[in-house]
Parts: sequence; structure tokens; C-alpha cells
Amino acid sequence: MSLDARSRARLKGVHPRLAAVTERAAEITPVGFIVTEGLRTRARQAALVKAGASRTLNSRHLTGHAIDVAAVVDGKVRWDWPLYPRIADAFRRAAAEQGTALIWGGDWPRLRDGPHFELDRKAFP
Repeated sequence: MSLDARSRARLKGVHPRLAAVTERAAEITPVGFIVTEGLRTRARQAALVKAGASRTLNSRHLTGHAIDVAAVVDGKVRWDWPLYPRIADAFRRAAAEQGTALIWGGDWPRLRDGPHFELDRKAFP
């Protein structure tokens, strides 16, 4: 598999290391995915907080250090939780291959966010 043109366009402004991990993850994932969002404006982030879709105005999306994806099965976007750990495994493998420190939102103890991947702040402040 590979990323479609729309997903690649959504990687514009995203840190090159995260974009590279995303490209590689798309090649090796057992579950297809699209990139739904990368770099965000402050206005977009504020709107997401207001709508309850985010809890922070200090998102890694604001600096291009985070992306969100959506699973695609049989041409349809799916949000079923069991799909996202499988996608995360591909991201982890890609990140390990490239030596990129990556955080998956699905590993967070509170407010797990399966579609979210970001560069580790310790390595990419």
C-alpha cells in the first residue's frame, strides 16, 4: 500500500521525520489508512477544543509534530478500535527502522486517541 495524494497533501508542513515514518507505515501496514490531519492553525485547534474534539490548545499539530489517521477497510473509513493497534504496529516498526522516537495516542492512560501519532517531545522538542 502507499499513501494517496490527499494524504500526502495533508502531510504538508509536517516534520519530515514524521512524514517519512508515515510513508513507510503505509507501505507495511496490514490495515490501510489515510492521513486526516497534520499541521493545524491555532484557529483550527481552538475550534476543535471548543467542539470537544481536543482538550488542549498546546497540540503537537500546531508545530507539525503530529498527525491523525483513519483506518480504511474496503474503501470505507472505519473507527473500530481493534483496527488502530494494527496500524500503530506499522508506525512503530517504521519508526524503529528509521530511528525516530514516536508516541501513539492509543498508549495514553487517559483519553486514548487511536488515530493520533506524534514525535516524542524528548527527541523532538
